[in-house]
Order: sequence, then C-alpha cells, then structure tokens
Amino acid sequence: MPIVKCSRCKVVRANVKRSKTADCLCKECFFYCFETEIHETITKGNLFKRGDTVAIGASGGKDSTVLAYIMKLLNERHDYGLNLELLSIDEGITGYRDDSLETVKQNGIDYALPLKILSYEDLYGWTMDQIVKATGVKNNCTFCGVFRRQALERGASLLKCNVIATGHNADDIAETILMNILRGDISRLGRSTNIVSNSNDDDPDLSLGIPRCKPFKYTYEKEIVLYARFKNLLYFSTECIYSPNAYRGHVRVFLKELEKIRPSIILDIIHSGECVQVRSTERLPMKGTCERCGFISSQRICKACVMLEGLNSGLPKLGISKSSRIKGIKRNENCERSSNCACKNMDIEDQIKQ
Repeated sequence: MPIVKCSRCKVVRANVKRSKTADCLCKECFFYCFETEIHETITKGNLFKRGDTVAIGASGGKDSTVLAYIMKLLNERHDYGLNLELLSIDEGITGYRDDSLETVKQNGIDYALPLKILSYEDLYGWTMDQIVKATGVKNNCTFCGVFRRQALERGASLLKCNVIATGHNADDIAETILMNILRGDISRLGRSTNIVSNSNDDDPDLSLGIPRCKPFKYTYEKEIVLYARFKNLLYFSTECIYSPNAYRGHVRVFLKELEKIRPSIILDIIHSGECVQVRSTERLPMKGTCERCGFISSQRICKACVMLEGLNSGLPKLGISKSSRIKGIKRNENCERSSNCACKNMDIEDQIKQ
C-alpha cells in the first residue's frame, strides 16, 4: 500500500484518519488539532472566567483522564487563570469503583491536582451495591445517574468551585439526544445540547446551582481514546458491572452502526438537536430548587430526594415512578426514620471533613 502523508504537515506519515473531517494526520498534527479544537470550544463557549475554581469530574475513565490532562495543559498554555481540582464520586460498587479510584488518585499525583473523593454512603447513607440489592439491576442506572449529578454539585459546593467540568463527549451527547427523542422528552431534549447547564433561561444573570460545562461537546470518543493512548495516559477501561443492560447501551450500539455508514452522524445529530425549537405555547418544567435539600430541581421535590425517600421507607420503586406519587410529602415529614435522609437538617459538610 502507498504511504499516506499527513494532510496538514505534508511530511510525516499519517497515523490517524479523523471521522469528523476525513483528514489523515500524523501524531503531532493530531495532537495540535485535538487540543486546538477543545481550546476553541472553551473560548467560543465562554466556559470559564479568569479566577474560576473548576471542579473536574474525575472517574478514572478515558474521558475524565484526558479532560484533567488537557485542562491543565490548556490552562498553562493559554493562561486561562483557572484553579483546577479533581472531584471524584465513589458510588460504592465493589470491584469497579474501588479499582478506578486508584487510577484517579494516580492522576491527581501525575497532574499535580488536588483531589476530593465523596461517596454515596457519606451523602445518602446508601452504596450502589446496597441500592441494587433493594431495587434489582433493571433500574439501577437511574438511581446512580440522579445521585451522581447531585453528588457532583454537593462536592463542588463543598470545594467552593464556580464551575464543574465534565468529560461528556460528542458521542455521549448524540446518544442523549436520541434517547430523549425516543422517549418523547421535549424538555430534556432542549437542554441536552447545552454546552453549559444549570443556567437560568429566564434570567441569565441568575444561575441555579453550580454551572457545569462540557469542553468535549464536539470531540469524538474515538479521538479521546487515541489521544490517551498516544500520550500514554493512565486510565481505567473496565465497564461498570451494572451497566450492560442499560438503555443507553442499546442506543450506543445503534449510533455506532450509523457512524459506520455516515462518519459525521454524531455531529449531525448534535447540530440537529441544537436547531430544535419548541413552540412557545408548550408548557415546559421550570427550573427551581428542591424544597427539601435546596439543590436544583424542576419539581417541588427533586428526584434524588424522591429516590432516597423510597429507599429509606422500603418502597424503592417510589424513586422511579412519576413525581406525582410524592406531591403530598411535606418537608421533613418522616425524617426521623433515617438519620441519612436528604431532607434532614444535618451538617453533611462537617461529616465529610472529619
């Protein structure tokens, strides 16, 4: 076969063919394009301000590992003036999260970034292993996702961070758009393409919770993997033991099949999602704060508190049923049954610091 030269430098043999542009690049040119595109995403999206303290969601996987590495790299190269910290959530999954946390700890050492680890057990009184025993494996990802999102905000608040940066890549966002279309969830469909979430659409100057951003919004998953391998970054690649039957997994397989036919399909879906407009006459959930825990919610009582109420009351299915089931629950009602209830006025921060 003839040797293909890098389409950018025209000198070195190409190592990579990019799906999003069809360019054949050598390793160094791939690094340059990869890093430059993320820098442009950050600057064009106004994701950070000088002096911000940024909590980087760190799981030990490829996305968060590359995010931590490249945020440190770009912060120094372009003088963003950011204070970076790693924030990791321990869901309490034996044989998975306990192993990946060792990778996170090593990343903190390698990149010289402070690391904070919070656990579901500290915050909610439940581990994922215990939740799966109570609920079964069918809906465990719903519990985990809801608790993790709130745990990140709790941790970022504890660290006094201005912004949370997550490793959600273009593939993840395209999957989420497809899932929301298949579910007919218009409100989430509109939010799923936002590069910064937790903003108040009615009053941009009034934020709800800590903003979280996606520097990898337009970055393909396969390029993140290539970057990590070419840079010899240490990351944890084992799949969660509870996720093989997740709904997202089926959507991911479908998306990969589409990508084989049309490589640009991932960005096409994202751009389509960005162009979706909902009629002004449609009533969409308004963002506010939970009456119980005070964290961001589109309902009077947030999903995390609903799920925790169900777990603590021996009714785990309450957490995955419609929110109308718990409209009669009053603030602090039945809190005495559990010292870990989210609506109890307990000083969680003091417990974590001990």
